[in-house]
Amino acid sequence: MKRNSVYLAAGCAMALGALMSNLAGAQTVVRVTPATIQWGYFRAEAKPALTVKSGEVVTMDTIVGIPDMLEELGAEVDDPIREMKEMYAKVTDRGPGPHFLTGPVAVEGALPGDVLEVEILDVRLRSAYGWMMIQPGAGALPEEFPYLRKKLVRLDRENMTAEFAPGVRVPLRPFFGTMGVAPPLGRVGSSAPGYFAGNLDNKWLVAGAKVYIPVQVPGALFAAGDGHAAQGDGEVSVTALETNLTGDFRLTVRKDMKLTWPRAETPTHIIAMGLDEDLDEAARRATKELIDYLTRERGLSRDDAYMLTSAAVDLHVTQVVDGVKGVHAMLPKAIFTDGR
Repeated sequence: MKRNSVYLAAGCAMALGALMSNLAGAQTVVRVTPATIQWGYFRAEAKPALTVKSGEVVTMDTIVGIPDMLEELGAEVDDPIREMKEMYAKVTDRGPGPHFLTGPVAVEGALPGDVLEVEILDVRLRSAYGWMMIQPGAGALPEEFPYLRKKLVRLDRENMTAEFAPGVRVPLRPFFGTMGVAPPLGRVGSSAPGYFAGNLDNKWLVAGAKVYIPVQVPGALFAAGDGHAAQGDGEVSVTALETNLTGDFRLTVRKDMKLTWPRAETPTHIIAMGLDEDLDEAARRATKELIDYLTRERGLSRDDAYMLTSAAVDLHVTQVVDGVKGVHAMLPKAIFTDGR
């Protein structure tokens, strides 16, 4: 009996080891290469860099920046800078936006009308530096800052802070400024966000958050980039603290959800998003999207949903610098006592 138990334990250990080995071998990674970068756009006809099953986890490396500028500012030449140099040398299909987007990744079974759930499992720094820029004629105060300024900022990975200036340290909360799916036809630029998500620049979409994006084409064609080490709501000078990131995403097709605009969820909040060139209209859209959530998912009447939004929901200005401005409505889950 004792011998059988030993054999059983050994067999279980071997089976577990084989399972872990298989899982490790099945890890899906998308590196930065000329074949896996969409430079400045999301495109309906794009060839997938990878196709995965619904629920599979994908690891994606990303880059952001101009290699010559980064070297001029004193950044050490690391893998991301070498990758940027390769993109400039080999990728000719560019624009109309500025961002390097890794992907796209197709998800089996995703069809127009479905929702792609993007669970952000982890976000990791790839570089020991970040950078910022003031661009002439851009930002929230173009008349007051009509010139170019560039700044390199060192990142302390151990303490997750950035030494912005002597005596000024900024906490790091890395996230991807741009995540999205392909449009129904043609291509859209990466500069402005929209129904496809894209350049949301929402600082709450860190590890542990989920983003829900309405699918427009078969496979969804998910891509991500525009890494940020830190950002304030508003992103007023055009850039956040930009840096190169690696992300782990679980991509799941949700056929039980119907959305017109992106929505997000953190461990503590439901986030409805409003996007429009007019900031007031963006606020109205965020409010309407939150009311829609409360009526559909929580069973409230529209009147009660409107009043609850006024009593318990915070409206934040996501960003004001991408042409299409963003407002997000933050609904705290803690107000619900039904355990959902």
